[in-house]
Amino acid sequence: MPSLQSHHIVELYCWVDQQIETKPYTTGRPALLSSSETVTILIWNTIVLKQKTLKDVHRFMCAYHSDDFRLPKYSAFMNHCHQALPQMVSLLEHLLSDTKAIRLMDATMLPVSKPHRADRHKVAKNLAQFGKNWQGWHYGFKLHASTTLDGRLCGFVFSGANIYDAQMMPHILNEHCTVAVGDTLYGAKVMGRKVYETYGTAIVAPPWPTQKMKLATTLQNDLLNQRAKIECVFDYLKEHLHLVSSFPRSVRGYFVHYVRVLLGYQIMKVCMMV
Repeated sequence: MPSLQSHHIVELYCWVDQQIETKPYTTGRPALLSSSETVTILIWNTIVLKQKTLKDVHRFMCAYHSDDFRLPKYSAFMNHCHQALPQMVSLLEHLLSDTKAIRLMDATMLPVSKPHRADRHKVAKNLAQFGKNWQGWHYGFKLHASTTLDGRLCGFVFSGANIYDAQMMPHILNEHCTVAVGDTLYGAKVMGRKVYETYGTAIVAPPWPTQKMKLATTLQNDLLNQRAKIECVFDYLKEHLHLVSSFPRSVRGYFVHYVRVLLGYQIMKVCMMV
């Protein structure tokens, strides 16, 4: 992806404004920021600066882009971000590569606090759950996603950390997908049969450790060897774009953060493919 300069934020705004619908104000005083401007600010700071919190985003915009946007105070800016969540989700769904025939699928934990502090966590108390993977116990949410072989998102869904990975396959696959590659957890026969009957999708997964022998074609082995690519996607989302966070002070704030990171990542991948 080419290096972005400060003036490119105007081009990003023009593109965002063409993609999302902005409802005109019929009563009351117009807001300082439109939905297009708010989404532009969130995408820009995710792609260019990779900032962790909305407060950091607001401080940077006030310091360096006050001539480009009429920025309100932080509390009002945060409300604008929360109100723009439907537009961000709609834009992200529009950018999904959901017509690809071959996909990789996996899930990753999104902790909201340390497990030993779960009793004191109040922000997502009614939604966050305990879940366990090879790294141990986690308390929070889980991101289920499918990607192309080159790393573009095809589908995604959030759940509690206690949800079994294979149960979310109907939400991250569709009728365009003919082959989906996952880890051992996606080899469940009942859900695999349901996905095949619903979408005609064949699931490719490694055998369970207790299975001593299982036949596989050369193509299946090649696809299984590429399964680690989706783990690289999760690693980039977490380590470089700071997908995991404990800073939001509301459930909606968590999903504003998650969606803006996924949206920024998808835009980066789409631009790299052009």
